Amino acid sequence: MKITSAEFVKSSTSVKDCPEQVFPEYAFLGRSNVGKSSLINMLIARKNLAKTSGTPGKTRLLNHFLVNDTWYLCDLPGYGFAKISKSIREKWEQTIKNYLHHRENLLCAFVLIDIRHEALKNDLEFLSWMGMKGLPFAIVFTKADKLSRAKVQLQLAKYEKKLALQWEPLPPIYVSSSATGEGRDDILNLISDCNSNFNI
Repeated sequence: MKITSAEFVKSSTSVKDCPEQVFPEYAFLGRSNVGKSSLINMLIARKNLAKTSGTPGKTRLLNHFLVNDTWYLCDLPGYGFAKISKSIREKWEQTIKNYLHHRENLLCAFVLIDIRHEALKNDLEFLSWMGMKGLPFAIVFTKADKLSRAKVQLQLAKYEKKLALQWEPLPPIYVSSSATGEGRDDILNLISDCNSNFNI
């Protein structure tokens, strides 16, 4: 897929305020500081489409972008650790779940996980919730450039073993790096395939 245009549409505080569901949509989410904004910018080939920050919890709204005038990309707040109060964090997580559960044009949610870390409880719990709700998702491991190729494969094998305790077959899995562009073509190819089957 060639990206020819990408523009910010709006920020929403809830799923009710999101843009009209006329285009296929893809969500990007993960723990705070997982490299989500950097990945989005790499995919769209724009440096500052999604705002990057060294401060966890910077994204606080449902941010929609229209890509190629044919599909939506939604940048969601991070879940898990962030230097915010428990009540605000819980509110964010409920907003995320409401969005994922009720956005009918959402064809895939890309759940981002830092390849450098072991399987974390809240990541596994979130994936389990997605599975229980029957929501389509793919896992994108980020920051692959931070490890050697051998270490990436080792981490991937460990995570797949953990996932296999609950999933058969495993959900789609991609390895990515915002620094090198690894994974970009594979993720955009999945989006292209889903777009061709969009019907709402």
